[in-house]
Amino acid sequence: MILIAGPCVIESRESVMRIAEALKKYDEEERIDFYFKASFDKANRTSLESYRGPGLEEGMKIFEEVKQAFGYKTLTDVHESCQVPVVAETVDVLQIPAFLCRQTDLLVAAAKTDCIVNIKKGQFMVPADMQYSVLKVLKTRGYERADYETSKKAGVWLTERGSTFGYGNLVVDMRSLPIMRAFAPVIFDATHSVQMPGQGGKTGGDSSFVPYLARAAAAAGVDGFFFETHFDPSLALSDGPNMIRLDDLDKLIGQIEAIREIVEG
Repeated sequence: MILIAGPCVIESRESVMRIAEALKKYDEEERIDFYFKASFDKANRTSLESYRGPGLEEGMKIFEEVKQAFGYKTLTDVHESCQVPVVAETVDVLQIPAFLCRQTDLLVAAAKTDCIVNIKKGQFMVPADMQYSVLKVLKTRGYERADYETSKKAGVWLTERGSTFGYGNLVVDMRSLPIMRAFAPVIFDATHSVQMPGQGGKTGGDSSFVPYLARAAAAAGVDGFFFETHFDPSLALSDGPNMIRLDDLDKLIGQIEAIREIVEG
């Protein structure tokens, strides 16, 4: 099982190292393929006043420190093609944000690296149409068709993070998981799926629904899970209402693994 976990954004070196230390058990678990996640820049914040992160240079220094201290594989977002070569020197997975999932130049730039490319499904996208974003990466890497095994071999993932439902709400259509899994490994982003956009200049959410959605996705069948986590979400500088507490993550991972064992027979 792929597990992507970490804070929404790099708030400080100290907070990142504290969260990274708490996640060590998952990297040591043989049944889990663990990736530490954080963002050096949240370029899609609702308001100009919202905290974005330390930026590219400082962010990469902190990722290097995490890798040296814990040996983790790492994942972060890239928002512009010019960021890709620099970030690819440090991290293992380049994540394409949901709002940029059709951005051809960004996808092609990411495809030209040796990194895994994780494309987040746009909240506005038909699940089946994500195959064309996958194909942009695959064709750049010399493959001609998008199917599960080809994408797995080529290092291309898709992440489901909910779909826009009217104003100020997201829903997860569990049908999207097998639809997209026909042409790529699928990660379920349980914490972004509970977001409630448009809450007075910021995005709100309700993290109490995270366990329900994660367990449902495990039953539907996915390749991995994405959780933004924090020692105290009420203090988080980004996405706090959607995060799961570090203390609550262990129980949920256990439930997910039990459901996966049943599904996989």
